[in-house]
Amino acid sequence: MRPRRFYLSESAEKGVNVDLSPLIDVVFLLLIFFIVTTVFVEDTGVDIQKPRATASVDLEKNSILLAVTSDNRIVYGKEEISLNRVRGIVARQIRQKDVPVIIQADTASRTGLFVDVQDECKLAGARRVFISTVQE
Repeated sequence: MRPRRFYLSESAEKGVNVDLSPLIDVVFLLLIFFIVTTVFVEDTGVDIQKPRATASVDLEKNSILLAVTSDNRIVYGKEEISLNRVRGIVARQIRQKDVPVIIQADTASRTGLFVDVQDECKLAGARRVFISTVQE
């Protein structure tokens, strides 16, 4: 019996090429999916000394954050705002989606200003207004 000889085609002699285009497409699609579905937490942009509380609840990340600083300024989105603008900002945000309002009040801030900000949020139509605290 004679041994058989196998002849390789020209393309087989050069080697096998792997096309990476579909793999790169899938990686980019996954990257876009994760970027779109990620919730970015918006910070107020000021350093607040939060009051301590024994009972606290974690709230959803998608919320309206307002800060009352120790020198009695109201900050929203790293921008100082007046008490008159609070109602408009909250009403506009709630109209898009019913989200809670979280007020980050500094322990050295005036209690009256916090109550005024809370009242403006309620008058804007916010059903859920919370104060941000640190758990003991």
